[in-house]
Amino acid sequence: MNDGTKKTGKEPADDFEMPDFDAPDFGTPEFETPKQGGAPDFEAPDFEAPPFEPAATEGFGASGFDPASIAPESAPSAEPGGGAATDEAMAALMAERDELREKLMRALAEAENVRRRAERDKKDAETFGGVKLARDLLSVHDNLSRALAAASDAEREAAATLIEGVELTQKELLSAFAKHKVEPVVPEPGEKFDPNLHQAMFEAPVPGAEPGTVIEVMQAGFTMSGRLLRPALVGVAKAG
Repeated sequence: MNDGTKKTGKEPADDFEMPDFDAPDFGTPEFETPKQGGAPDFEAPDFEAPPFEPAATEGFGASGFDPASIAPESAPSAEPGGGAATDEAMAALMAERDELREKLMRALAEAENVRRRAERDKKDAETFGGVKLARDLLSVHDNLSRALAAASDAEREAAATLIEGVELTQKELLSAFAKHKVEPVVPEPGEKFDPNLHQAMFEAPVPGAEPGTVIEVMQAGFTMSGRLLRPALVGVAKAG
């Protein structure tokens, strides 16, 4: 029934009764108030907590990560025979390296030899390029010398101009030889015989001549830049 009082829904129900709690007696020994500014005096438990020890894991020590416990991926295999195979492979690589190095050194030495030969040939070509021509002209010099030697005193007086022209031609030829470093080899009588520049045509005992010396020059020799073009033909004194 509505008695005119407005219900809000928050009022307790009519049949609910508050329980009768006994207020605690603060004076009893079961409950003591803590001292002012202090904390309740709780008794410590009888058991002791074990010390904390981290669980031992593979690769980790008591202080944390242990790098030495992890082997690198490139470490050699510990299987039997693995080290011997590695040593054999290393020895094979070193042998191949030594062989390639030796081939390289030989190739470099051969290239250096070829370069030096090419330079020497080039220099020789510049210096001795006219050897064949000079040798062919030596006969011209010999013929002029023979013509002058064959002329008698009467013929020289009768054809003085001709003789003078032949002599001038011979001098001009010798001047051209000198420009190209072609030098005559004409040993003097009594000079020591030199097998590098002279060629002995005969040996004869000559009174007063020392054995092994030049006694006569039959034909002059020539050199070109120190290289022998033709040896001088000479006669050599022989011991009597």
